[in-house]
Amino acid sequence: MSKSSGFDYGWIVVGAGALMTCVGMGAMLSLAVFLQPISESMGWSRAGVSAAVTLDFLCMGIAAFFWGALSDRFGTRIVVLIGSMLLGTGLVTASQATSLLQFQLLFGILIGVAAGSFYAPMIAAASAWIESRRSLAVALVSAGMGVAPLTVSPFASWLIAAYDWRTAMLVIGIAAWALLIPASLLVRPAPQAPASAAAGGARAPDFEWSASQAFRTPQFVTLALAHFTCCAAHSGPIFHMVSYAMICGIAPLTAVSVYSVAGLSGLGGRLVLGALADRIGAKHVLVGGLLVQAFSIATYLAVGQLGEFYALSVIFGLAYGGVMPLYAVLVREFFGARIMGTVFGAVSAFASLGMALGPWAGGWAFDTFHSYGWLYVGSFGIGLAAVAVALSFPSTRRPFQPTLDLGRAAA
Repeated sequence: MSKSSGFDYGWIVVGAGALMTCVGMGAMLSLAVFLQPISESMGWSRAGVSAAVTLDFLCMGIAAFFWGALSDRFGTRIVVLIGSMLLGTGLVTASQATSLLQFQLLFGILIGVAAGSFYAPMIAAASAWIESRRSLAVALVSAGMGVAPLTVSPFASWLIAAYDWRTAMLVIGIAAWALLIPASLLVRPAPQAPASAAAGGARAPDFEWSASQAFRTPQFVTLALAHFTCCAAHSGPIFHMVSYAMICGIAPLTAVSVYSVAGLSGLGGRLVLGALADRIGAKHVLVGGLLVQAFSIATYLAVGQLGEFYALSVIFGLAYGGVMPLYAVLVREFFGARIMGTVFGAVSAFASLGMALGPWAGGWAFDTFHSYGWLYVGSFGIGLAAVAVALSFPSTRRPFQPTLDLGRAAA
């Protein structure tokens, strides 16, 4: 395969990855739209229903590491194909749940494991295919998550209004099968780059890492902790955005539009901050984005009108959406392509643990205090911690190399 044809097909892989992250994360996060209808219809507490998403992120985090390692070993296509089948199965079976525990297990485990198969493996696949515009490719795959609030959530809201929550979830599950199984078949292994080209890469790491060596570096620990605190900060405000807007007197469909605006801004943020990272460095952009994210979260304590929600959603979406691809860029620049699926899968696992905290914490705060105030206070504090952690990340242009491992290599 020629370089030009490989490069062209790489954008098909990027498009498939964007679709997968859109449908996968959209299906999971659409529970924010289902939250109130399920709670009122079934008599289940908001904390109980929200716990399904907490379980989703826990399972996604654990699964992401194994899916990433499997994609490095067996290829990305089989991983995302299995994930696509699991996603539809989780949605279809959860739509028929008759008890809260049954719903939590079906929606939480199956959908969480499925969602973990898309992000890290497809980010790694896209970065392997695209050379000259790698940051853009990574941003576009990640942008699928930003498109989800503009597509899956409004579609779910319309289905719920027209039918009921069970029918809506069943239809989304069938649609997931119809869209993602064919998309999975489009994923191909990237052609091997010539050795001279790989050696001449401006940002190629000087050291050929193994996964065990990578996991022992302070850079990996810092990236994992930064991603964890970043996601722990924004997951609650994102998941409970619709419910909070409705509590403030905004109509349900309009409240979903606030969530959609945040998603649209997140899409723009991924592209803008990704391009900016190519110019001034991913670390600097990451720190700035995390700082804006933290203060945006705090500002939710002061908003209550529709116009204020829209304005804040734009800023918040730009921040939380824009920083997400930067972790993958830093992993790729520092550790290289060979083990990216494994390493970024591990980093994503920590991010998923952070994402697991917010939905449950927000539901608990509302059930306990009948207000989301403490959710935003806590998320703001965690957001500031994320800024501090990101500031401590060393430049990828001066990679840390374990002295003991290098000595063994030389021997």
